[in-house]
Amino acid sequence: MEYLQNKSSTIKINGTMSKEIFVAFATQKGGIGKSTVTALAASYLHNVKGYNVAVVDCDDPQHSIHGLREHEMGLIDSSTYFKALACDHFRRIKKNAYTIVKSNAVNALDDAERMIATEDVKPDVVFFDMPGTLRSNGVIKTLSQMDYIFTPLSADRFVVESTLKFVTMFRDRLMTTGQAKTKGLHLFWTMVDGRERNDLYGIYEEVIAEMGFPVLSTRLPDSKKFRRDLSEERKSVFRSTIFPMDTALLKGSGIREFSEEISDIIRPQ
Repeated sequence: MEYLQNKSSTIKINGTMSKEIFVAFATQKGGIGKSTVTALAASYLHNVKGYNVAVVDCDDPQHSIHGLREHEMGLIDSSTYFKALACDHFRRIKKNAYTIVKSNAVNALDDAERMIATEDVKPDVVFFDMPGTLRSNGVIKTLSQMDYIFTPLSADRFVVESTLKFVTMFRDRLMTTGQAKTKGLHLFWTMVDGRERNDLYGIYEEVIAEMGFPVLSTRLPDSKKFRRDLSEERKSVFRSTIFPMDTALLKGSGIREFSEEISDIIRPQ
């Protein structure tokens, strides 16, 4: 389908970085749902808020977001129902599915600029899904060119300590020295278990506030709906690179509030 085709080019892009807002969900701790949050936020901003979005999937070798797009395209190509659903969706929002570029941390910036140069409709926001470790080649260089970085936290002492080491290093060594162009570095809670003590988060946030880092007010729950992809067995979908989230599933997920909060921070034009 023409709506789902990603453009590619071998054009070498020179000069300064583009004016599009570059945003990364990044951490040095894997398994915390970073790719899922990237896909959900991109979907909400593109399909609901009306911004033009692109995603650079540089989480090599998993490439979860790019893999999800390929899975969805396969279902649409093989199903009359999903094909009609997709056409109806695109007619309603009057634009294509957002572009996904398969890349890695070393080539992410060049691939993003190449994509921007060849897109007929320029993205307002480019999300970068980064590898889950800072040891991967190119990660720090790519992160230094982000306008905003959002870092997930879970209420686990090891995760909190690891995350705070990462954001402190990035702020003190790169942001304050001018080596990074990053305007904002924000933390957010994810995989929140409703049975956990609320005061535990308050205790952590007091420490984080003393260190000078802002924390988003929205806390994302640990919910199975976050893994509800497009499937032949069910018609409702939550995590998708093409379709908007099912309204019933969106309720209580925190994704609407989370994405609105991010939008207010980055303020796409």
